[in-house]
Amino acid sequence: QVQLVESGGGLVQAGGSLRLSCAASRSIFSINAMGWYRQAPGKQRELVAIFGSGSTTNYADSVKGRFTLSRDNAKNTVYLQMNSLKPEDTAVYYCNAVVITITSTGMDYWGKGTLVTVSP
Repeated sequence: QVQLVESGGGLVQAGGSLRLSCAASRSIFSINAMGWYRQAPGKQRELVAIFGSGSTTNYADSVKGRFTLSRDNAKNTVYLQMNSLKPEDTAVYYCNAVVITITSTGMDYWGKGTLVTVSP
């Protein structure tokens, strides 16, 4: 079982910056993939950015050049630095982790989310 706790959300003006944190309950070395999704009101949850194997990164086209993933292995934490925020970035941001089990089943773990609100 992996517990994920997000923090860092809040209210920010358009053009501002925010850094989200996702702290995992165990070493992130044991996690196969870890990153962020978001869900805006009335919208489907969408991938924002994710670390894959070998620390490869994938970003949604809408955030490329503005958002940056990073990690602190000692703190078992993944960060999402969000710059040049836009009102359309407003959403609940969820940390996600995928762990491949012995049976090769991918197990998904989710944080409870942190709200990011970007005002015009």
